[in-house]
Amino acid sequence: MQWQGRSVRKSTGGRYSPSRGKRRREIGSAPAETHIGIDRRKISRTYGGNNKVRALRCEYAAISNVKTGETKKVKIETVEENAANPNYVRRNLLTRGAIIRTELGRARITSRPGQHGVINAVLIE
Repeated sequence: MQWQGRSVRKSTGGRYSPSRGKRRREIGSAPAETHIGIDRRKISRTYGGNNKVRALRCEYAAISNVKTGETKKVKIETVEENAANPNYVRRNLLTRGAIIRTELGRARITSRPGQHGVINAVLIE
């Protein structure tokens, strides 16, 4: 559980005097950290009673080719680049904006695997 309310500290370093405590609606969740591997998903209940599918491991991605308009299900080989964090490349973590290598070539992930439960990507030429 992660508390995502306002910080106790001001930008100057001073303290806010809290007028109230923490609230249930301010609780967040830990990142899913989607890896490459045999498909594993987790369904979590969100605030408001809805469900969210989190991809914990994924083996395939739906790759779209913008020029031809085709979409194919392709196996992910490895993560080549990730602007979010260079350590994610070593750990083969799949996040939005990561560049992956597949059988068709390099592709950029456009979906959010930890939020949507699927991996959609666009082919890069």
